[in-house]
Amino acid sequence: MEYYQVVGGSPLRGSVNIHGAKNSVLPILAASLLVQGESVIHNCPCLSDVEYTVKILQYLGASVSRDGATLTVNTATIGRADIPESLMKEMRSSIIFLGALAARQGRACVYLPGGCEIGLRPIDMHLSGLQALHYAVSFDGSNICLSGEAAAADKVVLPFPSVGATENLILSSVFLPGKTTIINAAREPEIEDLCNYLNRAGAKIRGALTPVIEIEGVQALHATEHTVIPDRIVAATFLCAAAITGGEVTVRRVCLSHLAPVISVFQQSGCQLQLDKTGVYLKAPKRLRRVKHIETMAYPGFPTDCQAPVCAMLATAHGTSVLSETVFENRFIYVPQLRRFGADITVKDRVAVISGVRRLHAADAVCTDLRGGAAVLLAAIAAEGESVIKNIHHIDRGYEALEAQLTAAGVTVKRIKDEEV
Repeated sequence: MEYYQVVGGSPLRGSVNIHGAKNSVLPILAASLLVQGESVIHNCPCLSDVEYTVKILQYLGASVSRDGATLTVNTATIGRADIPESLMKEMRSSIIFLGALAARQGRACVYLPGGCEIGLRPIDMHLSGLQALHYAVSFDGSNICLSGEAAAADKVVLPFPSVGATENLILSSVFLPGKTTIINAAREPEIEDLCNYLNRAGAKIRGALTPVIEIEGVQALHATEHTVIPDRIVAATFLCAAAITGGEVTVRRVCLSHLAPVISVFQQSGCQLQLDKTGVYLKAPKRLRRVKHIETMAYPGFPTDCQAPVCAMLATAHGTSVLSETVFENRFIYVPQLRRFGADITVKDRVAVISGVRRLHAADAVCTDLRGGAAVLLAAIAAEGESVIKNIHHIDRGYEALEAQLTAAGVTVKRIKDEEV
């Protein structure tokens, strides 16, 4: 077992390069199933979720190789249409293979996905959307199976702009003759990245970043090359790390428009910001100011994935901040861990009231999920003294070598292997 040993209390200072977006890489890898040949994917981070996704591709018959930050995927020899429990249980996003497999093989059967326990994440929108495209859906309590014998292009109206459902519908409709229209589609930058990858391979998709996406069916997709967009959540996490430690940081290789929903939070908290074409510079004040109210929303609103790191940041702000979570009903499961460091946070239903304290103290804590784990680590680097953070495999799902990047910026975080912990 591995854990973090953290000596907190030092300001984070330096420059950080942001790796490729986890939430882009995973659907793009699933989409590679649709390509008859080779996909070369650049800026692909070394994350455990990426490793699990590669294992699924290899199980299905693909060959995958890595050279630094580039993955080369050849799906010419795909021979299966099923994904077992052992591979599906590691992450919720594995459900995106459902639409891709059905489009490639004409059928698909996958075990219910696993992942972080931050909420129910019902897949009913995925299934009802696929049924609207005339896929036959069956469920035996464990496995979800699709048959594409009668599948046809049509209009699909989503009751909520679900990212996963939008991705599944795009992947399942690429080969359907005619025009498929997704109404109330998710508008996240990662959706646009997926569409750009598919269009480079010969797909005909319009409307990414808008509520209406149109897909004109094509007969086949050809080999292609693509560079994944930077991870906006990782960038926001490093900005939070500088803010909570009273430091300063420059995050490089970012897309400024993708960070727009979170920039105002740092401005309200009293941080100095400088934006240019290559990155964001942040300098924290001696003590952060409260942010009156933040509400998570679908893009272009404040992202739910940034909620936990920002909550940790505001734990030491002057005054009381309020965070409302509208996307996942159990996203505040990390808050008891922040309280171990002395944070004063009260949660009722989906609202967290954060009464800022002057300083945090060292503690032993556990990561409850990916973004909650990042929040716990932020509390530890801000706290005076030595802390131990366990269950860090959650952090490895979405942050590449996070401890090395923090240490390079002046914060002491050591990854330690100990079978007894």
